[in-house]
Amino acid sequence: MKDNSGRLGTEKIWKLVLQLAIPAMLAQFVNVAYSIVDRIYIGNIPEIGGNALAGVGVCGPIVTLISSFAYLVGLGGAPLMAIRLGEGEEKRARDILSTGFLLLVILSVILTAAVFFSKELLLGWFGASTPELFSYAEEYLTWYVFGTLFAILAAGLNSYIVAQGCAKLGMTASLIGAAANIALDPVFIFTLDMGVAGAAIATVLSQVLSAAFSVLVLMSKNRAVRLRINGFSGKIARKILTLGISPFLIIATDSVMLLALNGVLQRYGGENGDLYITAATIMLSFMQVITMPLGGISSGTQPILSYNYGACRMKRIKEGEKWILFLAILFTFVMFLAAQFFSEPFVSVFTRDEALQALSVRFIRVYTLAIIPLSFQYVFVDGLTALGIAPIAITLSLFRKLVVMLSLTFLLPMYFGAEAALYAEPIADTVSALVTSAVFLSTINPILRRRQARLEHAHA
Repeated sequence: MKDNSGRLGTEKIWKLVLQLAIPAMLAQFVNVAYSIVDRIYIGNIPEIGGNALAGVGVCGPIVTLISSFAYLVGLGGAPLMAIRLGEGEEKRARDILSTGFLLLVILSVILTAAVFFSKELLLGWFGASTPELFSYAEEYLTWYVFGTLFAILAAGLNSYIVAQGCAKLGMTASLIGAAANIALDPVFIFTLDMGVAGAAIATVLSQVLSAAFSVLVLMSKNRAVRLRINGFSGKIARKILTLGISPFLIIATDSVMLLALNGVLQRYGGENGDLYITAATIMLSFMQVITMPLGGISSGTQPILSYNYGACRMKRIKEGEKWILFLAILFTFVMFLAAQFFSEPFVSVFTRDEALQALSVRFIRVYTLAIIPLSFQYVFVDGLTALGIAPIAITLSLFRKLVVMLSLTFLLPMYFGAEAALYAEPIADTVSALVTSAVFLSTINPILRRRQARLEHAHA
């Protein structure tokens, strides 16, 4: 394994974008497989599959919330590390990695305790409305939470691997975990007859393998920035957390949105409330197949922008953003067609219930109406994060999720019925794309000019 960080400043931009984006995109496809494979197997458990799937669906927002802390540190620290590499400050880059690793460990311990002791309250909040749903949800979450350390390390450290130009190694870490999960799920669920608990145990064991591989990669002698515990810097930790707030909010507020969506579907869905929640679980699984790889494209290519920002190569930053946006639009266009015309096969692997299948397909088609505009939101917000411009990135993320989407999720069902809540996503995606594009295009040149001026002043 060799150090690939130097080529971030010399390789042709379009090649770099493809070399980093495609493995990162595939890695996120694989990460989605963790939850989707679990749900497929759970949905096909004889007699209890439908209810068990709904119960695990309740856990989805909590699992998402846990993983968001990995991205808080990973996507907060990795751009800073890449900027320092671009500046030629390898020691400062190593300090960032050391502090980031310790932050991940600290947060995982806190989260394990917090979720374990508040799981009953959390499950009630997130839609475990009946004793049966609660039973399946609690069983899954109890086992899953004990793997929090490995889940957070696997996701968080991956960003530091990719930030050094090693996207293929980052993808390999995800592939190891996914392959193990796919192999272990049927063993624990069916062969050992452990049901929902077996799915959680299989996921935890797969995350152990993925985390172990990531640690070994970062400890390799051939890494530009090797993982060494050089101590914990409070100053660096604050910088990591400040920059990581934007990607954290993007992912963490998904839990809030899922809570709101499950709540309104249950409230306005009447006797079909549980059916709606199950369909929404399948719908959100499909949405993850879009948003996670899209995030892989936008965040996996951040090292290109961060490194060249540190090296003050502004033309490469602009060219990079153009290629990243092109790839994101291409991907979302393909997925839009898949959602509108080919979602039935995806739904059919979750359930054999024809009514549930039809409802889930309808949900998917509505929820994905504006995924092409969503690519602008992801690319421009992650682009600002890559340059260390946290305040603007945070504001744009909050605007989409909390100002537009959350308010519409509550308002639309009040006037148009339960299913109207699904339109909150495409409306928010369209509005935020317009706002984010306008803000990014009006601020990027001044940001780059200020950076250039600071460096010229420093060398004067």
